[in-house]
Amino acid sequence: MAAEGGSDSGCDRAGRRLPPHSPSGLVLQTVEMHTGGEPLRIIPRLEAVAEEAAEGGLSLLSLRREVAATRDHVRRALMHEPRGHAGMYGAVVVRGGAAAAGADLAVLFLHCAGYSAMCGHAVLALGRFALDYGLVAAPTRPEATVRLRCPCGPVTAFVPWDGRRSGNPVRFHSVPAFAAATDLAIDVPGHGKVVVDIGYGGTFYAFLSAEQLGLDVCSSKTKDLVNAASAVTEAVKKQFKLHHPESEDLAFLYGTILTDGKDAFSEEPTTNICVFADEQVDRSPTGSGVTARIALQYHKGLIQLNQTRTFRSSTTGSLFTGKAVKATKFGDYNAVIVEVSGEAFYTGTATFTVEDEDPLKYGFFFK
Repeated sequence: MAAEGGSDSGCDRAGRRLPPHSPSGLVLQTVEMHTGGEPLRIIPRLEAVAEEAAEGGLSLLSLRREVAATRDHVRRALMHEPRGHAGMYGAVVVRGGAAAAGADLAVLFLHCAGYSAMCGHAVLALGRFALDYGLVAAPTRPEATVRLRCPCGPVTAFVPWDGRRSGNPVRFHSVPAFAAATDLAIDVPGHGKVVVDIGYGGTFYAFLSAEQLGLDVCSSKTKDLVNAASAVTEAVKKQFKLHHPESEDLAFLYGTILTDGKDAFSEEPTTNICVFADEQVDRSPTGSGVTARIALQYHKGLIQLNQTRTFRSSTTGSLFTGKAVKATKFGDYNAVIVEVSGEAFYTGTATFTVEDEDPLKYGFFFK
């Protein structure tokens, strides 16, 4: 469904005419989705990556490093302008080989600054995609199980399925999530001392109330929230060393999530904004962020197992729910498996081509 390289005839394998492009240039077909407003550009097949996964016996983390080193032009072409934008997000589907061992599919997550270890909004969308595009051998009704292998580890999605079409809401069970640090004092230039929590939900985030920064997550300008969150991220990176129980490749701070401070259990939604990578703003409540925040709330005794909380995005108003469903251990950490639920929708399909003589063929990043 997606390939690298082109043909002299200018046609794809089904004989359909493509826009003019260079014979050696990229031809990339994608499926477009969004979850809670956050886009997901799915690349169903990237031949070079599929070959490396099948022939090289690479783990998914190794494949992630290899793709970053040798195929990064694909990420830039699809995530950056003019084909993408500053808020674009993507996923490369990998089938077979060591990368997808024991799973229906493996996935590499792409964004404007690089490659993530986990993405909850993408998992929710990919659950639907895997069923609708026949990647699950024998899906069950009324809910099918989709096993995904993410760079952070195995994740399981549960998707409504009527035998012909997937539905909503989709839910997933996370990798073990844990509190990496709580009540950590950080000196943030321009803001002074703030107190943050650091949680892991497949990737690490810093959490604090926007009020500590003199802001309101619901009413302050997004630009001000982004600038403040980015300052926190940089300060935490300099002042706190992260540790991951399984791989130092995963020991990085992905971003900062500013909240309304409502961490104690309530039936009412709690609002947040996630600023990740290079000042990229999540339009959804952030699936891996919800996972990490639930782990923190459970660690602090603010919620119990199977107490469902609702999380609202301050950018779009979209909602995810989350709950801790099982206590476990992860290395030296007391951890939980978190269930996150949300709605994902298709927005279209696309075929992208490249002309070699285009000076901006692999995109540009403007913010």
